[in-house]
Amino acid sequence: MMENLKAIAGKVWGHMKKDHSGNWGMDIDKWDWVPGVGVIALLEYGEKTDEAEVRSYLLEWVNRNRDQAAPEPVINAVAPYAIFPVLYKRTGEEWLKEEAARVAKWIVEKAPRTREQAFEHTVTENANFPEQVWADTVFMAVLFLARTATLIGDKAYAEEAQRQVLLHLRLLEDAETGVLFHGWNCAAGDHMSAARWTRANAWIAVGVPMIVKEIEQLVPIEAELRERYRRLMDGLVGFQQPDGLWSTVLDRPDYYREISGSAGIACGLWLAAESGLLPDEEKYAAAARKALHAILPHIDDRGEVGGVSSGTPVMESIEAYNAIPIHPTLYGQGLTLMLLSEAIRRGEAGDE
Repeated sequence: MMENLKAIAGKVWGHMKKDHSGNWGMDIDKWDWVPGVGVIALLEYGEKTDEAEVRSYLLEWVNRNRDQAAPEPVINAVAPYAIFPVLYKRTGEEWLKEEAARVAKWIVEKAPRTREQAFEHTVTENANFPEQVWADTVFMAVLFLARTATLIGDKAYAEEAQRQVLLHLRLLEDAETGVLFHGWNCAAGDHMSAARWTRANAWIAVGVPMIVKEIEQLVPIEAELRERYRRLMDGLVGFQQPDGLWSTVLDRPDYYREISGSAGIACGLWLAAESGLLPDEEKYAAAARKALHAILPHIDDRGEVGGVSSGTPVMESIEAYNAIPIHPTLYGQGLTLMLLSEAIRRGEAGDE
């Protein structure tokens, strides 16, 4: 029942705000992509359930952690800024708008790009991925750019957000299945290990309808974006396993099922149908609902989400993805919370 979903969502966010100091995957008091996904999800939860306590927590979080943000960002660590435009609208605190505008200007004018002009995937860790495009970037940075474009009414920023979505869809698409490869190496002109990694697909599945919701207020959404996104989502529905989940590599049903990617895809199916990116067909809603019911048993009594693969760069082989260890993480909590929040908003039942 819906009350059950509300209780579960409350436990998930309650577990996220606990003190997990020193735990890379669960420590929310950092400034990087992992807590960034966590706070983006908390904002979605707060907005969709009208939980004022969550918004208050996020403002406290920003004030507590903003000094950790680097003056010159990297693409992957832009993620926490995605909550700034909404928090500004709720609070009117001018510095939130000013900082969002500053970071958006950096992205458009200074962020490293590949030869195709896609944002290069840069990270805070001591690692470089020159001329590489990763699916993750759409959620970690383009979502923020789209929200800031709407906040300050900048059509050029909205056009850049759409351009980046299209570049990522073009460069990562597997023409045979419609789904996406994890990454693209612009220098080599290949998809490296050519893994159809589930969480990579989830970042774009859930990120694109969130981006479109912002930029369609400023620019028309191109037909190519709609067509490529629909091919992606149709391909993903085709790879859903009979148990309702997706394997950690989409086309390897013998690999372990992965909860964060499954939650992101399912949430994306609902959001996209709502936004008009997908026809409002029952097959998309049914796939999302089936995933929700398969994910619920992976949330324990503490609100901890299990079955989540650890941080995953583009691996050297497809087989290596199945060896990635499983750990609780804020992005696992977050993508699951986003799915729960959308289910609650839609009035979905928590049991069948």
